[in-house]
Amino acid sequence: MTSSRAARAVLGADVSLPPLQACRDFLDLAETHSRKWQRALQYEREQRIRLEETIEQLAKQHNSLERACRGAPGLSSSSTGITSTAKGSVQSAKGEASDEDEETEYFDAMEDAPAFITVTADPKHHRRSGSNLSGASEGHPEDWNLEDSVFESSNQSSYNESTCKDLLPKKRRRTRIPDKPNYSLNLWSIMKNCIGKELSKIPMPVNFNEPLSMLQRLTEDLEYHELLDKAVKCESSTEQMCFVAAFSVSSYSTTVHRTAKPFNPLLGETYELDRLEEFGFRSLCEQVSHHPPAAAHHVYSRRGWTLWQEITIASKFRGKYLSIMPLGAIHLEFHSSGNHYVWRKVTSTVHNIIVGKLWIDQSGEIEIVNHKSKDKCQLKFTPYSYFSRDVPRKVTGVVSDADGKAHYVMSGTWDEKMECSKIVQSSHGSTSTEGKQKTVYQTLSPKVLWKKYPLPENAENMYFFSDLALTLNEPEERVAPTDSRLRPDQRLMESGRWDEANVEKQRLEEKQRAVRRRREAEAAEALEEGKDYEGYIPLWFERKVDAVTGELICVYKGGYWEAKDKQDWSVCPDIF
Repeated sequence: MTSSRAARAVLGADVSLPPLQACRDFLDLAETHSRKWQRALQYEREQRIRLEETIEQLAKQHNSLERACRGAPGLSSSSTGITSTAKGSVQSAKGEASDEDEETEYFDAMEDAPAFITVTADPKHHRRSGSNLSGASEGHPEDWNLEDSVFESSNQSSYNESTCKDLLPKKRRRTRIPDKPNYSLNLWSIMKNCIGKELSKIPMPVNFNEPLSMLQRLTEDLEYHELLDKAVKCESSTEQMCFVAAFSVSSYSTTVHRTAKPFNPLLGETYELDRLEEFGFRSLCEQVSHHPPAAAHHVYSRRGWTLWQEITIASKFRGKYLSIMPLGAIHLEFHSSGNHYVWRKVTSTVHNIIVGKLWIDQSGEIEIVNHKSKDKCQLKFTPYSYFSRDVPRKVTGVVSDADGKAHYVMSGTWDEKMECSKIVQSSHGSTSTEGKQKTVYQTLSPKVLWKKYPLPENAENMYFFSDLALTLNEPEERVAPTDSRLRPDQRLMESGRWDEANVEKQRLEEKQRAVRRRREAEAAEALEEGKDYEGYIPLWFERKVDAVTGELICVYKGGYWEAKDKQDWSVCPDIF
């Protein structure tokens, strides 16, 4: 019995040996193939990365060639255009950029944003036939006359050329500033200043700045003020709307190369730009709030218009990029007609915050409303994409009257030019993939309303400032003691003395914090005693409810230019 059990055990062991060996062989083979497939997978990943980098480089080269072609004489990018709505994340302050794709952003169009196609019509052979068109425009080709219309080319060779010959520049302005020093950004010098400090008290070095304050950047919106001077002459409110739309786009042209941030204004800081004798307008900005930061702006032109706004900046940092959302309405009123236009700015996005070369994009939509005539203009700023067939930085829009009938198509780019095309016919086209029915507009040849001035020579070494920007921080006599030109840190930075500028910047910020702590103590004391505490009161502006938008905004209350004439600055605080 024992011998038979031993025999069966030996036999069982012999039988089980082949499967075990087979398992070992299989494991060895699997490990070998696994290493092989891992190497193959890693190779494919590397190939994919190389392919993506190659495509990115090709896309950049393609866009550079497109820009070069668009800049060549005799070529027009918008004589015939196709524009449609795109899906994505929300525009302006209401939306957030999508995080699904790290390279490409998509933005939602507004629900009422028009989807349309434009076709250039030949005014010589064009015949209106309303029987087969839906909602045809009543414009006539013969009305679109370059010589007789206000729609003439806005191209000037330099900033100093005035559109009106009656007023010539009275003073020579500077045409250059000291070259930007080639300072490397020392991260350790920044980090060592942050150790042991609260996040709100960490001093940001001037290395990230340009030698202009936010108030001066706000004043740069007036670089193409002659568009508003031309708009005054328009008899038609829809024609006038075209110039206002071009003006609203022109303010972004200065941002295409300007990746450095402006200085944050101190509370009570002001900035004046008096060009009354040269170009017929006066501009005044004041920092009216520090938390949240808000600046009020008022411009009066004796050529027939007034502009005012209060802008608050909201921002969101998303790792690779920073979204900057200006909040607040811009108001523009024409004196003779009483036409009152209101619009808001789009979202600015600074890309490659952590790694790579910084670049800026504008995206979203602007709706301009004439609150007297109820005319509207809807402009769409198409977000940039490496793989889009659209012209980079494209802007399109439609100008319509109170009844919703379209009169003009706006097209161009926010960094180069804007054109206007008169609509002679409109019809319903095919339905887009989003379910919207496109409108087909037959238009006359476009007219250039605005074209960007060329940058001055050596601009790359002068922070890419325009001719106007070079003059904004020029020392000037008789300005208020709170004027941005008198900021010592900003002045030192412009002179290239950045180390001294950083010391001054930290001193001014600490001085401002001390004033804020004193106000907080006064407010707490007033609360204990049951008294009212007004807090900070702006110098030259006052808070009122806007009759058009219903918002509480700061409007100019007067007194600044009178104080300048008398040189009585007794109300100005010591902020520097």
